[in-house]
Amino acid sequence: MNVSRIALAGGVAATTVLMLAGTASAHVSVQPQGEAAKGGYAVINFKVPNERDEASTTKLEVSFPTDHPLASVMPQPVPGWDIEVTKSKLAKPLEMHGKTINEAVSKVTWTSGKIEPGRFQQFPLSVGQLPEDADQLVFKAIQTYSNKEVVRWIEVPQEGADEPDSPAPVLKLTAPAGDAHGASAAAGSDSSKSSGSSDAAEKHEEIATASSSSEDNTARVLGIVGIVIGVAGVAFGVLAGRRRTT
Repeated sequence: MNVSRIALAGGVAATTVLMLAGTASAHVSVQPQGEAAKGGYAVINFKVPNERDEASTTKLEVSFPTDHPLASVMPQPVPGWDIEVTKSKLAKPLEMHGKTINEAVSKVTWTSGKIEPGRFQQFPLSVGQLPEDADQLVFKAIQTYSNKEVVRWIEVPQEGADEPDSPAPVLKLTAPAGDAHGASAAAGSDSSKSSGSSDAAEKHEEIATASSSSEDNTARVLGIVGIVIGVAGVAFGVLAGRRRTT
């Protein structure tokens, strides 16, 4: 009886982990490294799984929201991939660090690389300023495969409704941070205006450093999960062998 219960518990745990991993990698998604605080800057990762058995992902296009434009977008280099940042003129200019911004990033495109079957790739960006009057940002993504298939992740999820077949990546925003570069801070003294660009650059560098630490923590967590599953399997095998011997 004890062996059966242990085997069942181990099987359920392993199945749960695998199911959660499968769900998380089912479509193109976006997650912050740490938090994405309103009015501040953040590093965000677009996670792109390859869902085809006989084709590789060769291109990713991410369109940025027009209702809450982001004036500052800095991509982190991804080995093997070319990056193109497209900007568009704004219908309504933004005020950022005491300066008037007339254009913002409308799209970022990654090409020339390859995500092979059974693998995924993360595409990091440092972005800001995040809006103070929104709870989330919706990014529409287009994934292209080596066999010319195009998958459009552009359907906006609706609260209370089932997840659409091709959901767009959604970035959840958290409460403003105390030291965030918000709009109120940007409207400060003349000295802060003159140093706005350097402040933004320093903020991006700080976030990039933090993102490396976050990636290390993620790797450790995944390693621990693998060890737990392996131990559960060994325990089940040993106990089952003892039961057969008895």
